[in-house]
Amino acid sequence: MYRELLRDGRFFELLLKVDEEKSEQVHLAGCPRCRGPLHAAHFGRKPRGLLAGHQALPGGHEVRFDWCCGWCRQRTLPASVRFLDRKVYVAVAIAVATVLMRGRDRGAVRVLRRELGASWSTLRRWCRWWQALTGSAFWERLRGKLPVDLDGGALPGSLLDRFEGCSAERMLGLLRLLASGDRSDFPSALAGSR
Repeated sequence: MYRELLRDGRFFELLLKVDEEKSEQVHLAGCPRCRGPLHAAHFGRKPRGLLAGHQALPGGHEVRFDWCCGWCRQRTLPASVRFLDRKVYVAVAIAVATVLMRGRDRGAVRVLRRELGASWSTLRRWCRWWQALTGSAFWERLRGKLPVDLDGGALPGSLLDRFEGCSAERMLGLLRLLASGDRSDFPSALAGSR
């Protein structure tokens, strides 16, 4: 069910729109350090994670929004629902692959791994990142908003199950939840794995 999101161009357009709105909010707020004006410092990414032979990304999806202060020159990278920090794979691909890895259908995992071009070790790293997330400062702040009976060992599937709606709405809820936290609070394993 979630694999279809990797083929859905409309879903990627929605993610781009959410990121554009978040980026504009950051831009309008000014520099978080000195309140100086922010200037565009957007850069290109080469996002991976679409199913082989299918190009669903809308124009502009490869742009990572970034801002640079005109006074103190510090960069401000808005949170994103398309990218998880420095990952080269799109966030939805990481979530879908991890849900499948935790499932019983090993054939589906092999097909998705082959289509994404992700190695087994990469998929296992993503699973470990979700496990490490439950011990992070981000998770501690978030925990009070989550159901008590949430299974931390079944992430991200257990979180997806808590959202209402179709698979796209549930995935968007998960990605927005991840984008609501400070990236510095994520587990350090995220920075080292692609």
